[in-house]
Amino acid sequence: MALFDFYDAGPIRQIATNLFYGWGYNFYRLENQLRADDQLVRAKAAWLLGRALSSVETAESDYRREFLPPPSRQHPFPDASAVASAQKIERLAASIRALEAAMQEQPVPENDRMTQRYRKEAPTLQALISQDELLVGRCEMLRSILEGQSASVILERMSSIENGLTSIRENLRQRAAILLQPA
Repeated sequence: MALFDFYDAGPIRQIATNLFYGWGYNFYRLENQLRADDQLVRAKAAWLLGRALSSVETAESDYRREFLPPPSRQHPFPDASAVASAQKIERLAASIRALEAAMQEQPVPENDRMTQRYRKEAPTLQALISQDELLVGRCEMLRSILEGQSASVILERMSSIENGLTSIRENLRQRAAILLQPA
């Protein structure tokens, strides 16, 4: 009979609940759902940027293969304009990669007593919802502009693409500012 007491859900559930509360987690708090949603939204936005990055890297590779052939006796040096264009595309890929990393490193409000002393977590997370909506929308727009495009199309649209990257950076900055403000 004592063996079966070990598998009784009552005491096990109480131990688990005490551990969760000790770790600052409560299954039924709105803050936990909002924090998880925020992390999920940022992961999806980073995924969209990853798809945009993949498209840019493919376009760069195709461009280099087409316009920057191996040196020959007739053409020992590559065309300077082709090299400059390839470098523009390479810098674009680096910018998207850096933005993706910055997005994944964005903090969420901590669930500790010091944070709760200065700010209420649920209203802060709800304020992040509007920023997250903009973030996902802008990342999807960037992905749709870049996905499946050739390097020449990307080069033609470079100014609008850079404006999009700037708006995403600004969005991340505003998101971080929300987390730094006391409620």
